[in-house]
Amino acid sequence: MSGGEHSDRADLSAGEREALHSVELGLEWLHRAHGDLVEFHHKTGHAMDHLAEAEEKLRACGHADVADALRDQYLPRGVIDEDRWSYDVLESYQDGFLSELMAFEQRVRGEIADGRRHVTERQQEREWKRRARDGE
Repeated sequence: MSGGEHSDRADLSAGEREALHSVELGLEWLHRAHGDLVEFHHKTGHAMDHLAEAEEKLRACGHADVADALRDQYLPRGVIDEDRWSYDVLESYQDGFLSELMAFEQRVRGEIADGRRHVTERQQEREWKRRARDGE
């Protein structure tokens, strides 16, 4: 059901609304963290591209020893140990933690609010509209 179909239902207790709101906010913050991980992945990639360019430039300037160090020690290694690259971290977060908590949030909404989303905000919207209508 769409959000509009539930917009005038206020059958949840205050405690249920607060609990749902906390779960929804938690998930929203996890989405923000996901965005930060995407940014981390992209920034790491850009940094590695610059270091790859530096390898070529160092070699061209006659500094093969440090160019070899970049090529052999730093460019091929992961960000969290030798083998975990930034995309691995991002994928693990997406496919594990985030995916599981998205499913949990849907379960909670399904069990408590008939699948409705943003029940706290909907109640606030109703209240503000009522106040405007009644001139309070």
